[in-house]
Amino acid sequence: MATQPIKHRTTKRKRATQIVIGLLILIVTIRLILPYVVLHFANKSLANMSGYYGHIEDIDLAIIRGAYRIDSIYLNKADTITGKQTPFFASKAIDLAVEWKALFKGEIVGQVLFERPYLRFTKDKVEPKEVVQDSADFRKVLDKFMPLSINRCELQNGIIEYKDFTSKPNVGISMTNLDLVALNLRNSYDSTALLPASVNATADIYEGTLRMDAKLNPLGDDPTFDMSAELKNTNLVKMNDFFQAYAKIDVNDGRFGLYTEVAAKDNAFTGYIKPLIQNLDILGKEDRKDNLFQKMWEAVAGGVGELFENQRKDQVATKIPFKGKLDDPKTNIWLAITTILQNAFISALQPSIDNEISIGSVESPGADKKTFLQKVFGKDDKPENSAKEETKEKKKEERKEKKAERKEERKEKRENKKD
Repeated sequence: MATQPIKHRTTKRKRATQIVIGLLILIVTIRLILPYVVLHFANKSLANMSGYYGHIEDIDLAIIRGAYRIDSIYLNKADTITGKQTPFFASKAIDLAVEWKALFKGEIVGQVLFERPYLRFTKDKVEPKEVVQDSADFRKVLDKFMPLSINRCELQNGIIEYKDFTSKPNVGISMTNLDLVALNLRNSYDSTALLPASVNATADIYEGTLRMDAKLNPLGDDPTFDMSAELKNTNLVKMNDFFQAYAKIDVNDGRFGLYTEVAAKDNAFTGYIKPLIQNLDILGKEDRKDNLFQKMWEAVAGGVGELFENQRKDQVATKIPFKGKLDDPKTNIWLAITTILQNAFISALQPSIDNEISIGSVESPGADKKTFLQKVFGKDDKPENSAKEETKEKKKEERKEKKAERKEERKEKRENKKD
């Protein structure tokens, strides 16, 4: 009789062991099969997208880390009529995971890492608004793969390219070695800061270097940000296809820089943009085979460059400030022309960010100070000034009418006296 309970306990332990082993086998099986299931449905979704066609080479899961990795993905734009495909997006790998820093703060959000991403915008008999449409569609694709709101985004060694196949010659402009880190996009920590999120990026553009730094509030009702960017030492000769297609000129020498600061809040913005061209040479020995009209146009373009060039530093530069409302941006063109002339004949602008724009410098758009050229050639088109001018004109007309009436009365009196 004593042997039966022992035998019963042994049977229960054996059954429990079998259940545990079965669960482990099931988990391992699911772990092995799940990537293929996810890969199948992901590729099916990419293949059936309207206007696009995509494919993924492989998907790896990291259950403990709460992440998965997409290997070798591409997404092409597909013509809905001809079916012709053109490259739009590709990446060697995309790593999507839970962001642990935010998780420790009580927020469940995601982070995404793009390794060697490639993004191309193409002008092929389409309107410029297609660029915006492409960006919006790509965000929809990313949302399908990431079930959580993205709080951290990183790009490593990326390329952004613009192609125009409608121009002669065809135009291709690219930004290479792009590294970008965007933090706290969902405001999961540092929630008391006015600008809790940050974006920092660097890239190369034809031997030149680009750097961009921004603070922003991506969840604000109105766009709120403080951004600065600088582009240094870009080789204009390597962009000759662009100049030949759009300006019909050849650049034989020249370096380009661009410096800008912009800040916005409460639906208003303020900032400046400062382009800089050094050692500009448009007409040279390389143009001997050009026809007469081409040489004449390049001579005119080169002459304009010489006119606005600071001779001591051999550079063309201007600083264009701008401010206004986000629904009605304005740029003071007369001030830009004045700055060009001042730079050309008085002093050269320093090739650097001026550090004069911040979120605190944004205010409601007011009256712009007139430059000399504005006072001479400009017209005051403000509503209140227009009303004042109209009132003055009316009073002037009334005075003329009264004067004419008095003249007629005096004339009648003289005639009556004669009678």
